[in-house]
Amino acid sequence: MNTILRKSILGIAGLAFTGGVFAGPVAAHADTPAHAAAKPVAVASVQGEQSRITLNDEQTANAKAIIAATKKAGLPERAAVISIATALQESKLENLGHLGDKNDHDSLGLFQQRPSSGWGTPEQITDPEYSTLAFLKGLKQVDGWDKMPLTDAAQTVQVSAYPDAYAQWEKQATDIVNQHWTK
Repeated sequence: MNTILRKSILGIAGLAFTGGVFAGPVAAHADTPAHAAAKPVAVASVQGEQSRITLNDEQTANAKAIIAATKKAGLPERAAVISIATALQESKLENLGHLGDKNDHDSLGLFQQRPSSGWGTPEQITDPEYSTLAFLKGLKQVDGWDKMPLTDAAQTVQVSAYPDAYAQWEKQATDIVNQHWTK
């Protein structure tokens, strides 16, 4: 994608987001009860080779925070799978602060969201609940997100330079959601 188009998309995404995390789709579902899963989340079609990492206590806590925020938003397990796979790709489920010269612009947190693109303040973006709700708000704006391949849904929200990279985490993200959704 050329630079001008990418910046235009990021600018529009930032403007769309500035309506506020809690004023949009999340608020509309605030009173919706969380979905309880009695069965494992089905993986419709895992794309490509799968990656897997061993999670430490911090990464597990961040995954649980993503699941809790997804429930708070009134969204199903599939949204948590997409969110966790995205965070696995972006940060390996580590809540990253500013990385100096190694940083991609001003990207922060679990989802590597950028304050300059309208995702929130650095403090907000490094809060796992806030950053997840921000990601989910973007996801809900994607028509058919729940029926499309994980990598397409994640890429539409994230606008990454590596659009196919999210797919490699679908199996592990599904396993994490299956393990923690009902706990």
